[in-house]
Amino acid sequence: MGESYNFDAAIVGGGIAGMMTGVRLAELGLRAAVLEQGGQERYPCNTRYTGGAFHVCFRSVNDPEAALVEAIAQGTRGAASAEVAQAVAKDTRTAVRWLKDKGIKFIKGGADAWRENTLAPPLLVRPGLHWEGRGGDVMLRTLAGRLQELGGTLLLGTRAKRLRMDGGRCTGIEAERQGRAVVVDAGSVVLCDGGFQANLALLREFVSPAPEKLKQRGAATGGGDGLQMAREVGAKLVGMENIYGHLLAREAMHNDALWPFPMLDHVCTAGIVVDGAARRFMDEGLGGVYMTNCIARLHDPLAATVVYDETIWNGPARDFILPANPNLISAGATILKSPDLTGLAARLGLPQGALEATVAEYNAAVDAGQTMQLAFPRTTSTYKAYPVRQQPFYAVQLCAGITFTMGGLAIDGTGRVLGQNGEPLPGLYAAGCTTGGLDGGPYAGYVGGLAKSSAYALRIAGHIAAGRRVS
Repeated sequence: MGESYNFDAAIVGGGIAGMMTGVRLAELGLRAAVLEQGGQERYPCNTRYTGGAFHVCFRSVNDPEAALVEAIAQGTRGAASAEVAQAVAKDTRTAVRWLKDKGIKFIKGGADAWRENTLAPPLLVRPGLHWEGRGGDVMLRTLAGRLQELGGTLLLGTRAKRLRMDGGRCTGIEAERQGRAVVVDAGSVVLCDGGFQANLALLREFVSPAPEKLKQRGAATGGGDGLQMAREVGAKLVGMENIYGHLLAREAMHNDALWPFPMLDHVCTAGIVVDGAARRFMDEGLGGVYMTNCIARLHDPLAATVVYDETIWNGPARDFILPANPNLISAGATILKSPDLTGLAARLGLPQGALEATVAEYNAAVDAGQTMQLAFPRTTSTYKAYPVRQQPFYAVQLCAGITFTMGGLAIDGTGRVLGQNGEPLPGLYAAGCTTGGLDGGPYAGYVGGLAKSSAYALRIAGHIAAGRRVS
């Protein structure tokens, strides 16, 4: 016989969005339960792996609200929902203050203003994944303790299967816990189980023709359960085509020392990225997240290679917190090197003469200041375009590292899930990477995962609590 529960609100997913929602609801006097599919106390999820910087489009969360709204509009080329952008711009700073009030520690993580609110302790600055005892892990354990103190419930090892609907209203969840059926009746349901980055079928439908050739750069626990459950009851999906991630050495597919760091973004924005025919196929000047999406869309996402020279290797490749030079070497990546492009092309197995022609055309455009006239224009407003000329020449074969998906359920300014007609589905909310409508656009503009998760967690809790008081 299965288990049954009754709560004022049931939250699916125990990452930052889910745990903050649960704690805030409990603070407001509601009976809240968080359903987390992971069975162990320190269950894996992207929040435990986070770099921990709360920012909005790489700007301080304390910047004026109007400035943050404008930054979101510019970063996503107007693709972000005005309601969602306003909510994130307004409430992320409030969420940071709320977390600090709960005892969560922050530090200034670097000289940039957008790093001024970074979870402590920060991630270790070395190749590979090192999350235990770091900021995201400490934050989740602190929130779990607070939830318990306030009388909330954390149901570990519980995977949501479908939504319970009554007359068009969401009234609970059917789930499975340790092989047994679980029924959770709830006045409201909040979907916070992350993106669909670990669901190959959904990735193939929306993101990549060969998702098995993408490197899972996070916890690989986001299976899109919440999204699919809501889709089954008529929810609207938005912005499904883009992902957030970074460029990694191809060997990260089987070498754990090469992910989530070091990234090759700064090498690729300075050099040339080519496909299996030695042709450029995208604008390297639009940044690592954009390039990650372009590579993911290739027929073969493992066919991309970055080509660069000595100037780049000892310049931009030494940028960032954990630079590619020398960390690619220490982590065991294969870096091909040759005194000339012909030899480099031969080692890569590229068509004879093709790489030399691509580099010559590119260098001529850089020298003439006409990179926007290339077949694939190369912007220079953010990242300088370097000629690839100084011997020796280098190449690293690439893979697209997917951290989470940018698209998901359409929501309004209070976090209510919207149906196909644009109207809210009563009783159903969503937050964090389960949602769409913020990040994305034609150039895969990234706004900030921690920002949208934390801001909406508090908004949703407040809206549910206000509705309970009215009823």
